[in-house]
Amino acid sequence: MSANDRRPTVGEYCRAVEAHLCRRNGGHLVRVVGPAFEMVRGWEARGIPLSIALRGMDRYFDRLATRGPRRRPARVEFCEADVLDLFDEWRRAVGVAVASAVAGGTPHAGDEGEAAGPPGEGEAPGEGGAKPRATRRGPSLAAHLERVLTRLTSLLATTELEPRLHAVATSVLHEIGDLRTGARGLRGEARTHVLERLASLDAELMQAAIASLDAGALEAIEASCRRDLAPFAARMPEEALAEAMRTARVHAARERLGLPRVAMEQA
Repeated sequence: MSANDRRPTVGEYCRAVEAHLCRRNGGHLVRVVGPAFEMVRGWEARGIPLSIALRGMDRYFDRLATRGPRRRPARVEFCEADVLDLFDEWRRAVGVAVASAVAGGTPHAGDEGEAAGPPGEGEAPGEGGAKPRATRRGPSLAAHLERVLTRLTSLLATTELEPRLHAVATSVLHEIGDLRTGARGLRGEARTHVLERLASLDAELMQAAIASLDAGALEAIEASCRRDLAPFAARMPEEALAEAMRTARVHAARERLGLPRVAMEQA
């Protein structure tokens, strides 16, 4: 096993979280000790990939930054709701939760159907940063299309994409603009048709995205996916693990290139 494939130890995981916490607090040293250490150790034991934990922390700090200057550094406990939310999103995206359930694996805390603690647990009064972990309704179709348009427009304006990927992204952008017209209030077969088209556009976009990556980037993505799925591999059937790896590669490529998810779940 190469160094890139190896999962971080508990100590390495916690030190990485602590270092990231200090960076996001502007260099202020905020130690991850006591209950905070036990919480972060629980993230590692639960199988939350380190990359997901750090991005969940970023989500909290990015939201906090919109509220202006802070009086004191934020503690890692305030980030937990965002970390768990992002972990749930990642598992659903790659199919880990479903595949583990099929294999008869024991769900971790925070799995669907198991309580993950009271809303806002771990947040100090007055911080107002953590979000309740209650189930939230997804965006409307019109809102989803608007979000995809905004992100694709920004990406095309600010990032130099590989020519083929740029062409596909531009084509998708134009079609999303057309679909947005009249999307509000769609029901039944008309809505289903749009959702199916979005899934096709997403697949086309991600096929071009993966093809645009060089061998080094693809190797790094492969190693990252193996590392992230390692805690779940033993509880997953072989076919489910192969599908999870495929989906994880697409998810990692999307994150690496900053591409929006064009497809929308049919809720």
